[in-house]
Amino acid sequence: MYYNFKIAETARFEKSIKKIITGKEYQRIKQIVYPQLKRNPYFGPNIKKLKGELEGIYRFRIGVNRLFYSIDKDKIIVFILEYKKEKMLIRIK
Repeated sequence: MYYNFKIAETARFEKSIKKIITGKEYQRIKQIVYPQLKRNPYFGPNIKKLKGELEGIYRFRIGVNRLFYSIDKDKIIVFILEYKKEKMLIRIK
């Protein structure tokens, strides 16, 4: 199931990364994570579909950090919602 999903960064994501992410980290996300999400955002060794209140949201594990996203399968778009550092993970709700 390989499509060619587009990546759309939300305003919330763009605002959050300005505060907590370095330019080098962001480049790695764009060069390594985004191509994987474009090919198949549903499955991978670092991908997990969340449950409960967060149903419909996926997380991509990047070391101890997490990238959260949702998928619009009709429009073939992955919406990047938020990036959380390890210390901030308990605040996702």
